[in-house]
Amino acid sequence: MNYESIIARRAAEIKPSGIRKFFDLAATMQDCISLGVGEPDFKTPWMIRDAGIKSLERGKTWYTNNAGLPEVRNAIADYLERRFDLSYDPATEIAVTTGGSEAIDLALRALLNSGEGEEVIIPEPCYVSYAPLCELCGGVPVPMPLHAEDGFRITAEGLRKAITPKTKAIIMAFPGNPTGAVMRAEHLAPVAELLRDTDIMVITDELYAELTYGRQRHVSIAALPGMKEHCIYVNGFSKAYAMTGWRLGYMCAPQEIMRIMVKIHQFGIICAPTTSQYAALVALRDGDDAIEAMRQEYDMRRKLLVNALNKMGLTCFEPEGAFYVFPSIKATGLSSAEFCEQLLYAQKVAVVPGTAFGDSGEGFVRISYSYSIEHLSEALKRISAFLEELKNKSNS
Repeated sequence: MNYESIIARRAAEIKPSGIRKFFDLAATMQDCISLGVGEPDFKTPWMIRDAGIKSLERGKTWYTNNAGLPEVRNAIADYLERRFDLSYDPATEIAVTTGGSEAIDLALRALLNSGEGEEVIIPEPCYVSYAPLCELCGGVPVPMPLHAEDGFRITAEGLRKAITPKTKAIIMAFPGNPTGAVMRAEHLAPVAELLRDTDIMVITDELYAELTYGRQRHVSIAALPGMKEHCIYVNGFSKAYAMTGWRLGYMCAPQEIMRIMVKIHQFGIICAPTTSQYAALVALRDGDDAIEAMRQEYDMRRKLLVNALNKMGLTCFEPEGAFYVFPSIKATGLSSAEFCEQLLYAQKVAVVPGTAFGDSGEGFVRISYSYSIEHLSEALKRISAFLEELKNKSNS
């Protein structure tokens, strides 16, 4: 069999995730500290796990409605209004998905016409799946570089330059992975003003919405005047509730678009996992305190990393959300890939090169602080020793 001629070129040409490469390498090494994967180290809070267990004990193992259990959609609507001032009709504008990634895939499938050169603006550095999902849907990903001096935020000026007659959508992800950047209301307002009178859709990935630091709460672009009709809102349970393995997310959108996305979801997935939906119901109703406890712990880790890295000479933009830092490694004279490879082999610490998140990530690395203080402290000692070794080599 000539499999090369059989496999779809579009799928074959997609590059594997740069995150997993270093994670897999680290897994082969003894005594290696991996700071590469963005997964909470907390267990799912017991009350949420217990709800899932009880649903199984009661035999609630059937398919649900394609869009999800009505009570879960009602709880999502209540949660979004209570936490983020967002108003969606649970019957027609909300659907439960198999993780936030499926929701983004569904949004792109619903919007893009294959072969017509329709463009999706993707601000980067960004999560690794956006461009590949766009390509699989027959769209054209258009990278829009973000800059540390702008706080890795989208600016209206930068967005205006990226828009063309072919622009169909923009993917916004704040708080951001890998940078931890946050867009407050004052940053979102000029972007919304630019988009409000266009037919450009915003796919707003807000999986880290609960993980912001400081007194200001997260603000969604979908909550700004006149923007709800322009937005496909994506959120989920993986990050805020430490529920990565439960594979549950949700999407909110105008009824006309939601109808199409649910139709695709129906044929591809049928419905999100039933057990996970019953667990999510408790998370939405009773999980605020668990979120806050984890958020405070992340905040301590964030401060530890930012202070230590800056003292080492790795200039670190202060992230205001998510659980990542994105320090510059330009002072070492190494590329992002060289820095990560040499650190891994010299000190057995795995971090992710910034280029895994787009070309504009060159000169940076991503370090996750979804690990314990002890884990991070040991990693920082090893990174410091590695930098000292580099310095000694350059002086010899």
